[in-house]
Amino acid sequence: MINKKVDSVREALQGIQNEMTLMLGGFGLCGIPENSISELVNMGVTNLTCISNNAGVDDFGLGLLLQKKQIKKMVSSYVGENAEFERQMLSGELEVELIPQGTLAERCRAAQAGIPAFFTPAGFGTEVAIGKEAREFNGKMHVLEHAFKADFSIVKAWKGDTAGNLIFKGTARNFNPCMAGAAKITIAEVEELVEAGTLDPNQIHIPGIFVQRIFQGEKFEKRIEQRTTRKRD
Repeated sequence: MINKKVDSVREALQGIQNEMTLMLGGFGLCGIPENSISELVNMGVTNLTCISNNAGVDDFGLGLLLQKKQIKKMVSSYVGENAEFERQMLSGELEVELIPQGTLAERCRAAQAGIPAFFTPAGFGTEVAIGKEAREFNGKMHVLEHAFKADFSIVKAWKGDTAGNLIFKGTARNFNPCMAGAAKITIAEVEELVEAGTLDPNQIHIPGIFVQRIFQGEKFEKRIEQRTTRKRD
């Protein structure tokens, strides 16, 4: 069995260079590869195209790369909680491709499955469909969308083994599973790394064949985007 474990985040991200296209799992701040993002900041790579549901917040997640002007283009479904993301987009400093959330997920899944393109009704008749082929199926118009092409996919899982098998926990099972195997190289950052054969096969969400490198992260902050609490009586 192939051992895909690497000893550090630095080793895991080896080969990432300027101008590359990266997929990064996560939804808001849930299930983001915290260690990998911090290392990308330290590496100083620039002119990146990042495919991710959103861009974290101003001082955490992909927001750290935005602060350093390391991202040239964001491919996302949501701007939301990141004021710097919004500012760079409105000022024209950052190229942004906004995509319906389901289409974003399906373009990842199509890349994972080796499907080059698909038709979807989402976005027909809106700016999303401008310049794209449209066809009618069963009396309804659909837009042609292409699978993503990325150099690296960086996902975060709760538990993994040295063969690359992954288990996600809770809401972290968002864009991470469909991004695994959707790029030329997939890197998995996990909270707990165990020996191959340790995990229950019935609990595995992503098989190791989709993963090329795996490492155990450390000091996960797991921040909450918006904490809402009720006053005590």
